[in-house]
Amino acid sequence: MPAKSKAQQKAAGAALSAKRGDTKKAELKGASKGMYESMSEDQLEDFAETKRKGLPDKKSD
Repeated sequence: MPAKSKAQQKAAGAALSAKRGDTKKAELKGASKGMYESMSEDQLEDFAETKRKGLPDKKSD
């Protein structure tokens, strides 16, 4: 499933980086911390590789 906003795509990228061991889990904040704990690496890849062109900055409810 692709990310629905730039913020969501960015948070997924941060969580994916921590899952892979490139950054420390302690450095995660907010949504990326929740994504790290609740999503698999494959799910995070789907969100993180979404093209940012045309996405809104934040997801509207």
